[in-house]
Amino acid sequence: MYRGKRIVALLPMKAHSERVSGKNFRELAGKPLFRWVLDTLLSVEEIDLVVINTDARKILEDKGLQAGSRVLVRDRKEELLGDFTSMNLILEDDINAEPADLYLMTHTTNPLLSAATIRHALDRLVTDEGGSDSLFTVNRFQTRFYRADLSPVNHDPDNLIRTQDLEPWFEENSCLYIFSRESFRKTRARIGEKPMMFEMSRNESIDIDEQEDWDMAEALAQG
Repeated sequence: MYRGKRIVALLPMKAHSERVSGKNFRELAGKPLFRWVLDTLLSVEEIDLVVINTDARKILEDKGLQAGSRVLVRDRKEELLGDFTSMNLILEDDINAEPADLYLMTHTTNPLLSAATIRHALDRLVTDEGGSDSLFTVNRFQTRFYRADLSPVNHDPDNLIRTQDLEPWFEENSCLYIFSRESFRKTRARIGEKPMMFEMSRNESIDIDEQEDWDMAEALAQG
């Protein structure tokens, strides 16, 4: 419990991955990728339960994962299998099965997400006086962007100003989402009607999609 609220972390995990084969279970700097973020979630005492929605129960068991009082493994329903199923449908299935006041969602592919960031984000949302109903993490950019046709997006090439003086742009980094049951019910999505952005470091928010991302994450983890 955190400030009287039951908090459930949702950690979806599938066996198949297109660009980095078997990445969720491949060893990164000495332990399977999924264990990095799972161990971090379990180190946050404010989280009451971690729900793993998966089609890979046997692989997880072979990798030593044991369900317990704070880890629930749910077998993914057949109608939710595949690479093109909306993540919101998977989250909805977990939310319907496991009541909570707040849900925290992250991915196995964000191995460097820290317990400190999770706690800080939780505190920001719960103590927010502006009525925010959800939170998502972002990376801040102040650099010059172009479209594919070379037209400038956020700057004037004929009137160059320092990049630090450009209007900041914020990228949703898919690292961490926090939302209430009511917020999800209204939008059927992890970002609610009145969300807040939570800025975090780019190194910590690295997301493993390609082998290059894996190499970077492994170098940072070893360091």
